[in-house]
Amino acid sequence: MQTSKEIRSTVTNEGNIEISIATIEKPTPSENEVLIKVEAAPINPSDLGLLISFAANLDSPSVSGSGDDTVTKIKIHEGLMKAMAPRIDQPMSVGNEGGGVVEDAGTNAKELIGKVVGVAGGAMYSQYRCVPAASCLVMDNDTTPSEAASSFVNPLTALGFVETMHLESHSAIVHTAAASNLGKMLVRICKDDSVPLVNIVRKPEQVEILKNLGAEYICNTGEPDFMERLVEALVATGATLGFDATGGGNEGKLAGQILTAMEIAANKTAKEYSRYGSDTYKQVYIYGGLDQSPTILNRSFGMQWGLGGWLLTPMIGKFGTTKFQQMRERVAKEIKTTFASHYTQEISFEEMLQPEIIKAYAKQATGEKYLVNPHKRN
Repeated sequence: MQTSKEIRSTVTNEGNIEISIATIEKPTPSENEVLIKVEAAPINPSDLGLLISFAANLDSPSVSGSGDDTVTKIKIHEGLMKAMAPRIDQPMSVGNEGGGVVEDAGTNAKELIGKVVGVAGGAMYSQYRCVPAASCLVMDNDTTPSEAASSFVNPLTALGFVETMHLESHSAIVHTAAASNLGKMLVRICKDDSVPLVNIVRKPEQVEILKNLGAEYICNTGEPDFMERLVEALVATGATLGFDATGGGNEGKLAGQILTAMEIAANKTAKEYSRYGSDTYKQVYIYGGLDQSPTILNRSFGMQWGLGGWLLTPMIGKFGTTKFQQMRERVAKEIKTTFASHYTQEISFEEMLQPEIIKAYAKQATGEKYLVNPHKRN
């Protein structure tokens, strides 16, 4: 019997998360499926919620065994154990997206055998994965599995921001955590599509990274004149739509600061005073939780505003099938340029379970992205 190994995450009754390497039967594709030999899968922030959860106490992971028998246990914060109840004793496969080579296919998908594909199929921290052929993004012949690995979550999210802007009749965008892999993609997209973009970062070195990419408007929350610089950029661009990756950035104030700066910018160009604030509608979407601080709003931005959550999958339905297909095709075509991702380290399953490496990828630090190679041996 041929086998496949995969990463599993289980919440136990004892109050731990256990991450382990499971051996399963190598799957066989049905008539509309393909079997992918997964060669690369990124660790995205969206993967961490399932892999280690928001409830894990990363101060004290413990490891037993080695090789394929490695098991890592991480204590769950006691007060958060209730929220984990639906997961207790349910081994869960992890990994939102990855890249690989189609090794076998059902009768209706034989033409894909040998092709490099990117796929967001779930359970991608697996050596072999069966998925519907229609869900694969077929790459050009010179694209590697590593290049294809991050072809969904970040590229389609970045394109989704621009599409949301068009859909909701805005004309420019504000983006936080802007020096991330996703942020760099957004800079390139907005340059190519002539969309004004205001980038918010928190360190001087991140300002330099974005300047080198040709970003025009960059505001650093660490500078004392952050709000003034942000207002200036908003007056210049007319941006009334923001996407916040932090959720609680700048001591919880970031989303509110963006709305406030948008209001100040709108009032600078208003023709008459209104006691209810400007009549310009301002919207900020939180699409990530890089900062676990509460979101704090000091409501100094009138009554024409919105704060909400933004998630790619429901938005795809709003964009429509034709537009989504165009987005996918653009990603495949520009995977080495606009949508190129860069990784700190390529790690094996066993390395993925080591406490120091877990702490490193759990930090979600800018410029430190890990790529899992399911077939790498230590």
